Amino acid sequence: MNEKHWLAWEGGVNLIAKTSDKLDSPNVIFHAGQVVHTPLGSAALGMFLWQPDPAAPPLRFGFVSAVPKVGAYLSDELFAGTPFQGAPNLSGNVATEIAGGKASARLEIPGYNVEIMLEDLSLPYLVQRSPTPAAPFHQHLLEAVAGKATLTVNDEPVEIVVSGSGIMGGPSAFTAPLGLYTR
Repeated sequence: MNEKHWLAWEGGVNLIAKTSDKLDSPNVIFHAGQVVHTPLGSAALGMFLWQPDPAAPPLRFGFVSAVPKVGAYLSDELFAGTPFQGAPNLSGNVATEIAGGKASARLEIPGYNVEIMLEDLSLPYLVQRSPTPAAPFHQHLLEAVAGKATLTVNDEPVEIVVSGSGIMGGPSAFTAPLGLYTR
């Protein structure tokens, strides 16, 4: 099988959550990779959806990177056919750290500093997932599930509800120290 589109990463930290258990779908999506490799280059990269009022449009939505062509590659190629196709590149900084049973990540974009902390990480395990409508690519990664997750937006703690499974077929709060998506 020839894979036209791909990305690989190191230092992935991920959260998919709701700000109320009354919501039907997540209104917080946060993915961050310390280094993401694509055919167009490598950079720290994040993916972010912040929609505190589910009845209103998201306040922030898109890919976060200091290298616009890397974010655009995900938007135009890897996530084609999903709600993230055509998402804007938000110029900003991404940082992650995974150590000692904890993982943290920070996205800094104009108007927003967003941080997540994942604690009580499971032992890492190998995952291989087939494409789905929400994630139309093969997923090959090392993954560790978080027992506890916290979110801070502009230095204010945000109450979140983390469900057992995420929109991409795996857990909703996890670290992926390394991985590969192919399509």
